[in-house]
Amino acid sequence: MPVVYPFRAVQYNQGQGDVSELIAPPYDVLDLSAKSALLHRSVHNVVGIDLPHVPAKELGPKAVYQSAGDAYRAMLDSGILSQRETPAIFAYRQTFEFEGETYQRCGMALTLDTMPFGSREGGGILAHEQTFGGPKEDRKALMEASQCQFSPIFGLHQDEAGTVVEILHRIMDSRDPDMHADMGDGIKHEIWTIDDEATIAQYQDALAGEDVFVADGHHRYNTALNYLADLESKGEVAPDHPARRTMFVLVSMSDPGLAIGPTHRVLGGMEDYEIEKFIEAAQGLLNIEPIDNDPQTFLSQMDTLAEREQTNVFGIYDYATGLCFGAWPAVPDPLEMQFPKKSQAWRNLDVAIIQHMIVEEICQPELNNNKPVNWAFPHSIDEVLAIGKGEETGSSIAGGGKPQLAIIVRPTPLEAVRAISRAGELMPQKSTFFYPKLATGLWLYPLG
Repeated sequence: MPVVYPFRAVQYNQGQGDVSELIAPPYDVLDLSAKSALLHRSVHNVVGIDLPHVPAKELGPKAVYQSAGDAYRAMLDSGILSQRETPAIFAYRQTFEFEGETYQRCGMALTLDTMPFGSREGGGILAHEQTFGGPKEDRKALMEASQCQFSPIFGLHQDEAGTVVEILHRIMDSRDPDMHADMGDGIKHEIWTIDDEATIAQYQDALAGEDVFVADGHHRYNTALNYLADLESKGEVAPDHPARRTMFVLVSMSDPGLAIGPTHRVLGGMEDYEIEKFIEAAQGLLNIEPIDNDPQTFLSQMDTLAEREQTNVFGIYDYATGLCFGAWPAVPDPLEMQFPKKSQAWRNLDVAIIQHMIVEEICQPELNNNKPVNWAFPHSIDEVLAIGKGEETGSSIAGGGKPQLAIIVRPTPLEAVRAISRAGELMPQKSTFFYPKLATGLWLYPLG
């Protein structure tokens, strides 16, 4: 693993007490109404500086980033935000409900060396998802204007023996948290500040030699790399320059609170779509059979089909008729001919089969005159149905148009993330959903 470093975090309330009204979800899950609601709770909420332009999928006017940077510096000058005198790492526990059960996910906030993606001796930082230009331009403009990282990257590490889990639980069981928050969304956030050298060294030793898999925050990590490269292009950058490190929260893959949810696909805007035409066009590529017309039972019915067929299984939901179907590839390894150099783990991904077979070989050429389809990426069946009703869910169809076809998937296995990352391959966008997201505003990492 890259070297683990404590850091002098910038925090609200000097890192103490209740910060519920000051923190926010990550910028990329918020729209304008959500931003306004957070600022209504407090004009100093971190969303005011972390989300200067909506949507954050594209670069906004230069003035909005400069304004955010000025606001950040004003909060430092006024004492609303303050920087720690001593470096620390921070144990972080999120308590939440997921699929009817209570989970507690535990991690550690810290900084790592800012290094290019890839395997290396002693451990590297590995990516698993594609990134796009617009979000990276937005984040880089904000980083340049503020000289600060506002959101930690969510990283996973192996921890096969569970040593890190034991260290975290021992810290959390020893005393009350130093800082806590609840944004009213059912997720409780608790923070323990650790600045004694012995505990920090013990944690560092437990992670020695391990890879870090980026679970969430690929655009932000790419931005950190680009920011450092720009500095180096302008002259020598000192070995201890803050930009040589990036803020992470690391979670053990052995953590019992690590919950992974699905990211379903909703397709729309197809000019010649009807469910009968889709089924006809899919012949030879997909086996499709009717199942109970109850979307809430999709996942259980898919489990039954998967056990029977021993292959990838999808749920198919037609918005116009409400009909439900089960589907699975008509041939083993359906992407082998198209992607012979990709690993078996990559070709077995539900999301890869959806993108490269269902969308690119069925929907676009047969139902949309070879034009791209419009996408949405809901995480639950309730969100899938809400999109059909025209309700705002945060997962609206990109590019406009009515939702026509939903493809229901099961969560991407953690082992697949590990295998594909180590193979140096990238998954299609929105392949994984680690619930919940990390909060923004518990720590900021200054780069000046």
